Amino acid sequence: MSFTLATLPTTTAFLAGAALALVVWTASVIAYRLLFHPLASVPGPRIAATTRLYAFYYNNIKNGTFYLEIKRSHKIYGPVVRIAPNEIHLTDPSHYDTIYAIGGKFYKDAVFYSGIGDEYSGFATISNEDHRRRRAPLESFFSRRAVLELEGVVRDKVEKLCRLVDGGLAQGKAIDLHAAFRGVSIDVITEYAFDDCWNQLDLPDLGQWFSDMGQNVGVSFWITQQFPLVLKGIKALPLWIVRTLGPAMSDVLDCQERGRRIVEEIHGKVEKGVKPRRRTIFHNLLDPEVKIAGHQRPSVENMVEEAFSILIAASDTTGNAMTVAAYHVITNPRVYAKLMAELIEAFPDDGVDNMSFSQLERLPCLTGVVKEGLRLAYGVIGRLPRVVPRGGATFNGFYFAEGTTVGMSSYLLHRNPDAFPNPTAFEPERWISPDPEVSKAMRACLVLFSRGSRGCIGQNLAMCELYLTLGTLFRRVQNMAAEDVGELRYVDYFTAYHGEERQRLKVFSKSSLRTQSQTRRARGHRPLTRKRCSSPPSQ
Repeated sequence: MSFTLATLPTTTAFLAGAALALVVWTASVIAYRLLFHPLASVPGPRIAATTRLYAFYYNNIKNGTFYLEIKRSHKIYGPVVRIAPNEIHLTDPSHYDTIYAIGGKFYKDAVFYSGIGDEYSGFATISNEDHRRRRAPLESFFSRRAVLELEGVVRDKVEKLCRLVDGGLAQGKAIDLHAAFRGVSIDVITEYAFDDCWNQLDLPDLGQWFSDMGQNVGVSFWITQQFPLVLKGIKALPLWIVRTLGPAMSDVLDCQERGRRIVEEIHGKVEKGVKPRRRTIFHNLLDPEVKIAGHQRPSVENMVEEAFSILIAASDTTGNAMTVAAYHVITNPRVYAKLMAELIEAFPDDGVDNMSFSQLERLPCLTGVVKEGLRLAYGVIGRLPRVVPRGGATFNGFYFAEGTTVGMSSYLLHRNPDAFPNPTAFEPERWISPDPEVSKAMRACLVLFSRGSRGCIGQNLAMCELYLTLGTLFRRVQNMAAEDVGELRYVDYFTAYHGEERQRLKVFSKSSLRTQSQTRRARGHRPLTRKRCSSPPSQ
């Protein structure tokens, strides 16, 4: 007896038909994307052209390494690579301002940024016009003038850091600068922007919990981006259930709750017309000093989202740049000696009150150290996708229609060998009196803060923090040494993180490190060394 589709039970026949239809549909989609899609002629891995799961695999299964796969693809296929069915990636720095320029028409890609789950903050806003209206009340708050007026906030935190490091080294302790730098950043931004210092430098872990929270939550970003229903499901859960999803989620809720209490208190005072001791970002959002057309007073929840977004951006981006810069200075005796000599000559008295941002930023060696730290810290290490506007766009001879997603990444721009010869090396000298054309090329490729109207709003504060922290620390504490931690490798969980515990920068006094090395030799172990390290990841 022969069986046909007609003789099979109805349910089985339906399932078989559905499976066949799914196979045909999948094959049709793959064929279309490979052969007939507008991006079919763009070079790149064939699997990338067929499915977004290609990126998901590297970001999740391979632990945040899609940015390295993009780098590998560019080596094979050139400056334009198709990395998803409707997305391309570029490396030519001449295109950066076209995509990200002030007044540009390239909107953020809603598919990519939907994974953040933050609908209001300036960072996650899709439309450039909406972003401009939301950002405007905060611009004066983060202007250079405002930063200089509140420079004392940064100095206070730097003074606390120097006492902590100096005292710990004198007692023979190891100091976790990886955590301490982030503690400084959190304490600065919470006092500067919220008038509510979180005092992370007073905690035993110096605020490392916050970085751990960001990294653990960042892992889930790639999941919620690929599967938006997961995020919607989490948002629909009662908060007590969300807390059970892990310590990181519980910490996020605690941060948001603290922010909510501050916002509600300030909201009430603004409603009553109470004049603040000092304005915060919430005062500027609720009652802007400069009114702009279309401004709408945000809700409490909107302001909590904005505050949390600023907090995350300020802590890890600045903290990571300080970590990278300090690591390379401490492990390179030549750079260490040159920087100390410059600081001692400029500031014979090492008191923190004698140093200012405006003085420190005029020092050439320190400026080189800061800029190399920024260059090799990368910020958001992966791509920042935008959508091609009406009329399309042409890059490297390829025309891309409206709606195509296009992006570039700081990782590849900061390692562009045409702008930065020997790009993996930490060379502060490259920033000291370079040739005008070389200087122009380097500036064009240094995009840690992005550029244009959607560039980092807090970069003036970040630069003040970098100069004051690194300048004061290396002037005050002259006996720091570090173990050889190997290469500084990154994982991309939207922000760049050092994924391994052993890669977090811990410093000792030079005498303490010598004692440890002698002890290890006596026990027959390989001695600890101060690695003359000229590069972070060989990635």
